[in-house]
Amino acid sequence: MSRTLGGPDPVAPEFTVTSELLDTLNPPVDRGGVVLGCGLYDELLSVSVLRPQPTRLVLVGGLHLARQLALRAVATGACVVIATDQPGTWQPIVHAAGGGCSLVQLRPLGPGELPHASQLTPLLVVQDSGAVPQELFPPSSPWQSTLYALPALHPQAEIIAVDADLVLLQRLPADQAALAASMWRLPGPMSHQLTTLGDDGVIALGQNLWLPLRLNTTPLEREILARCAP
Repeated sequence: MSRTLGGPDPVAPEFTVTSELLDTLNPPVDRGGVVLGCGLYDELLSVSVLRPQPTRLVLVGGLHLARQLALRAVATGACVVIATDQPGTWQPIVHAAGGGCSLVQLRPLGPGELPHASQLTPLLVVQDSGAVPQELFPPSSPWQSTLYALPALHPQAEIIAVDADLVLLQRLPADQAALAASMWRLPGPMSHQLTTLGDDGVIALGQNLWLPLRLNTTPLEREILARCAP
């Protein structure tokens, strides 16, 4: 079997290829990849927020980044459940997704049944429950990720944070940077870097991963996030 690439008014000569060759031309797609920011050379960097395996994510810093990740996850077609005791800070995210959109659910803190997660509709649970979170929605099925949004790094969060698949760290004061160094066995220069990040700086930390990056926020995201309460 073969297919012809081109059209009624092709901009290049038409040619025929086999189905096998056509398969090799398909670009690889990471179903759960979310663009997070830019690297040292302004190259776009994405993180696998949603994966075939249950995934634990920890974010230490402001809610701005957590909201931005939620917006981008929705844009990939993921279902996002936000568990929080401060719903006003998240309502603009729900509104931006279409108000009654079934892909975004806002609920109070407390255990409860979650939507089914699948490759077609992966699930991101955002737990906004303070610096010492309870394990309300542990990732337990393929294509489900739980993101713990921590406003600060607290010693009692170690049980959740230290074994996370991916940790996103924004600028930390010196005492919290020292705690991070203890939790993840970071050498001195890495610990110091955490205290000197800019307002848009993030460190992505994981197994064999230390990736400094710079957040990039689109004008539309800026408009949406500006409506969120502090």
